[in-house]
Amino acid sequence: MTQLRLWSLMVLLISTLVTLASCSSGNQQRSQPAVIPDNRATDESTIRTMDADWVKAIAGKDAQQTASYYAEDGSLLAPGAPLATGRAAVQKTWAGLMATPGFALSFAPTKIEVSRAGDLAYEIGNYELTTNTKGKPKTVKAKYVVVWGKQPDGSWKALADAPTTTQ
Repeated sequence: MTQLRLWSLMVLLISTLVTLASCSSGNQQRSQPAVIPDNRATDESTIRTMDADWVKAIAGKDAQQTASYYAEDGSLLAPGAPLATGRAAVQKTWAGLMATPGFALSFAPTKIEVSRAGDLAYEIGNYELTTNTKGKPKTVKAKYVVVWGKQPDGSWKALADAPTTTQ
């Protein structure tokens, strides 16, 4: 009798484990993937506000504040300057640009597109750069692209800033 009870108990235990396993795998099949909230309009607005503040930092010739809009490993591809990667190198490039006689820069986005996942965005816009060349102001109007990345703290930082020249 003891062996029969032991055998019955083992069959019961195995069937219980099989039932639990099938219920568990059934729940996994029915679970829905997490829905990513659509915050693209809010993120676009945030980037536009940051752009306005960025222009103010540039107008104030504050290279440190200007560089703070870049990710730690962000890059600036300024025309006529070497590639600047890393916030310190970006700040140094901006300081050099801002020291140019007659330096003035303004820019504004014409398009900002945020990824559906909400972790990347790109911006296309126009800029106007004025410097004094041989004692006379010279203004260049051109276009730019900035690639933005959402940081772990939820803030947006420039990953790549690439102004172009058209003159």
